[in-house]
Amino acid sequence: MSSKTLDQFLTENLKDLRGKGLYNEIDIVEGANGPIIKVKGKELINLSSNNYLGLATDERLKEVATNAIEKYGVGAGAVRTINGTLDLHIKLEETLAKFKGTEAAIAYQSGFNCNMAAISAVMDKNDAILSDELNHASIIDGCRLSKAKIIRFNHSDMDDLRKKAKEAKESGMYNKIMVITDGVFSMDGDIANLPGIIEIAEEFDLITYVDDAHGSGVTGKGAGTVKHFGLADKVDFQIGTLSKAIGVVGGYVAGKKDLIDWLKVRSRPFLFSTALTPADVVAATKAVEILMSSTELNDRLWENGNYLKKGLKDLGFDIGDSETPITPCIIGEEKTTQAFSKRLYEEGVYAKSIVFPTVPQGTGRVRNMPTAAHTKEMLDKAISIYEKVGKEMGLI
Repeated sequence: MSSKTLDQFLTENLKDLRGKGLYNEIDIVEGANGPIIKVKGKELINLSSNNYLGLATDERLKEVATNAIEKYGVGAGAVRTINGTLDLHIKLEETLAKFKGTEAAIAYQSGFNCNMAAISAVMDKNDAILSDELNHASIIDGCRLSKAKIIRFNHSDMDDLRKKAKEAKESGMYNKIMVITDGVFSMDGDIANLPGIIEIAEEFDLITYVDDAHGSGVTGKGAGTVKHFGLADKVDFQIGTLSKAIGVVGGYVAGKKDLIDWLKVRSRPFLFSTALTPADVVAATKAVEILMSSTELNDRLWENGNYLKKGLKDLGFDIGDSETPITPCIIGEEKTTQAFSKRLYEEGVYAKSIVFPTVPQGTGRVRNMPTAAHTKEMLDKAISIYEKVGKEMGLI
């Protein structure tokens, strides 16, 4: 017999979420997650994927993954510290370090795991973390897990960061102080002010930590936000995912060899979770090698991003202050946002609504993610559908 207390909690809270337009219905994609997807038998222009460079369906990655399964099997067989470290993992990590311009790198099972692992392995209850107020949920959870004092600073506000860094340093209460930021903020598409952050970090001896999940493969001609600003030698922790622009799954931390050696013996997801699968590892390695050898996919991504942005902005939509191909259409009220997304779907565009608590209440938006795999014809059709639905709902 199930718990009555649990049943009551779930019934009341699910009803509340649905009533406020905050309940997220999960759609099932039938087939590959490419520029065109099929949901419930309906073909849709896909503007909600993080597959920025289209590598998730790239034939080169599929070939090496298939070959790896034939040779190594479908699983690594153990955690990395027992006998789950295959020669494939070492090659991936060496490739990532070269890609990021660091001494070493360590791979994890997800980008979320990176932040849970790395922050808590270095920071503790005697430390403080200065965290941008719009940082990703995984950063927030990683900070909480460390038990360090969390000090939020206003989004990309260098005056506020300097003030709080000075207060934390002069208090004498903390052994170590870290500053953490996303490289690219995924809900708005803006880029962190890394030069400003580094200047403040050097002034107050802060540990620097950049989660470049949405920047790696996108900014810096594909090399990421840290390289975009030429700051590879100034950032202590560079975090990235293998599941967005790279097109596979997993995450990594890049930095000095001593840092990576420490994470290998003290970060819990590395110690207690089975290693990335052979197919994922070789596919990710191949993707990074492609990015290091050519900017073709990155150039196409930016071309498509700028094209969609201009089209939506010319129609009168509020696309915020995005500096990357991420293109939000900010609608505002949650139920209106969800209704707008539903109408886009009905007309042939899959653009998922993003509402509270992912973004602040009253700032609901439909977030568009054009990729290198979209054609101009696809984007033109999407823009025309936006125009039709926007006028129909009185949004433009």
